[in-house]
Amino acid sequence: MTRSERAAALVERLPQVYPEAHCELHFSNPLELLVATILSAQCTDVQVNKITPALFAAFPSAADYAASNPVELESYVQSTGFFRNKAKNIRLAAQDIVEKFGGEVPRTLGELITLAGVGRKTANVVLGNAFGLEEGIVVDTHVTRLSLRLHLTRMKTAEKIEVDLARLIPRGKWTLFPHWLIWHGRRRCTARRPQCSVCELADLCPSAGKILGAT
Repeated sequence: MTRSERAAALVERLPQVYPEAHCELHFSNPLELLVATILSAQCTDVQVNKITPALFAAFPSAADYAASNPVELESYVQSTGFFRNKAKNIRLAAQDIVEKFGGEVPRTLGELITLAGVGRKTANVVLGNAFGLEEGIVVDTHVTRLSLRLHLTRMKTAEKIEVDLARLIPRGKWTLFPHWLIWHGRRRCTARRPQCSVCELADLCPSAGKILGAT
């Protein structure tokens, strides 16, 4: 099976396995998703979701974050780790959103990545899930691990993996594909103990036999 054939088979199989796959960060508007994604770095979505209801209630707009007291903002996000840097980035990003983008989260990749704490991954999360715009593919640790195990890429950096995936996955699936891989990575193909013997993708995965043989 060629890489293209495997990718096409995965695009057909994965929605059958995970028909409800979606972004697991809770949000109700683009600003909330942007903030939640910044907080999710080196932190679980579950933990981020625990603290964002109070955070979003206290700071409903970009102007509120921009004008926030740093110590107060830090107190809301402390449990997500690296909280001082995250709070600083949120304040700086909010200031630019207010001053440069009229208080609204920008809708292009080029504009989003000018914001503090926002790289391609965060920008792609916001564009795809808040705006329904598919300018790129989210590549996180789960997508990286599974893309390598499924032999969709040989690259090791997120930017190069994204390029390979964009060549293989139809553009209309660029938002959903990483969600499918993330759900699979969390529920079946974990980093340390992948459940290859009961995996729904085992027949499509070149690594399944090797991992099974090693266990």
